[in-house]
Amino acid sequence: MKHQQSETLFARAGKVIPGGVNSPVRAFGSVGMTPVFAERGEGAYLMDADTNIYIDYINSWGPLILGHASPVYTKGIETAMMRGNTYGLPTGIEVDMAETIVDAVDSIEKVRMVNSGTEATMSAIRLARGFTGREKIIKFEGCYHGHADGLLVKSGSGTLTFGVPTSAGVTEGTAKDTLVATYNDLDSVKALFKSNPDEIACVIVEPVAGNMGVVPPKKGFMEGLREITENNGALLIFDEVITGFRVAYGGAQSLMGIKPDLTCLGKIIGGGMPVGAFGGRADIMDYLAPDGPVYQAGTLSGNPVAMKMGLNTLNYLKDHPEVYTNIENLAKRLEKGLKANIKKTGVKATVNRYAGMTTLFFTEGPVTDFGSVMTSDTDLYSRYFAKMLDDGNLMPPSQFEGIFISAAHTADDIDKTIACNLAALTMLQEEKND
Repeated sequence: MKHQQSETLFARAGKVIPGGVNSPVRAFGSVGMTPVFAERGEGAYLMDADTNIYIDYINSWGPLILGHASPVYTKGIETAMMRGNTYGLPTGIEVDMAETIVDAVDSIEKVRMVNSGTEATMSAIRLARGFTGREKIIKFEGCYHGHADGLLVKSGSGTLTFGVPTSAGVTEGTAKDTLVATYNDLDSVKALFKSNPDEIACVIVEPVAGNMGVVPPKKGFMEGLREITENNGALLIFDEVITGFRVAYGGAQSLMGIKPDLTCLGKIIGGGMPVGAFGGRADIMDYLAPDGPVYQAGTLSGNPVAMKMGLNTLNYLKDHPEVYTNIENLAKRLEKGLKANIKKTGVKATVNRYAGMTTLFFTEGPVTDFGSVMTSDTDLYSRYFAKMLDDGNLMPPSQFEGIFISAAHTADDIDKTIACNLAALTMLQEEKND
């Protein structure tokens, strides 16, 4: 496939946008390529600026659960915009959205709308600190919770140390209160609580890790986090920005049977518009201003156009639970095909899947935490990505991201991708043998 227009656009972008992109993963840097510039999408397919057409497995990193340009998203949008696209005042549709989320997610009694997943997580952590009167938090290595300063931290040489900044511009003072544990390792969490008694405000975790590739929790891990936090007077925060309404209507917590104290949402609840939310127990949420001492605000929070698109999506998902079954069945079909191809070709790779989220890791596995994720061969993934792209499959431009299947994908789409995967793995194996 030719990418002349994308290359031209990227050259122009580099002169006026840092790195030529407005979010780093879009730069295709980790796969050593010029980014594909999108022109339009329809259903399961995306057309780029050079009119190349791909089966899209990015789906805007999760929000497009119904595929591109679904009429479900935009029903009544023109009318909503003609009424006014922002007011700086409360609106009835914000109440509708809040009621819908509270009805859908058992652990949420009250919810506050924001404008992004990053806002949701940083606000939830501030609230946890205000509610508990404690300053330290625990996150997990490899789990991403947005780009707020205190969350751009991972462990260095060990998992039981104070965090160190992993981005320039994040001060050590900001990072010192972020403790880092190992995902799927309860002992690392217990050790941090033991060494920081009565100091930890919360544990924040992706119930299914999705930002180091898809890494499901081991049996008992989430239940253990719930017990540890309760026993130590800390709050448990589920970051369901990816998994909320993606793996199930009530989020991953509904599948796991666990009630966190606070939940962060985003992506799907905006139907593709910029949006975020955090909610939880009423006694905790009541600590927010204007009722409580924890300040949080946003001029465009609860934007009526975003609320309309989000409600369209959530109402459709509530009325059509078969969407989740169909997506998971397609993900299982993909998983089975990928595993068969790995066995057939002998390429060292493993497949992780949770519900409709999947990642092909170029390592023998098993992949259960950040350490095992980092054994992946990223050079091999880069060559794999290029071959899949050339054959019409838009995979995540990073080894450490998930494949998102939408309701618009079909079994034929999956089978085409499995066939392309076999060709790509065969190519990689032949290169190795040469």
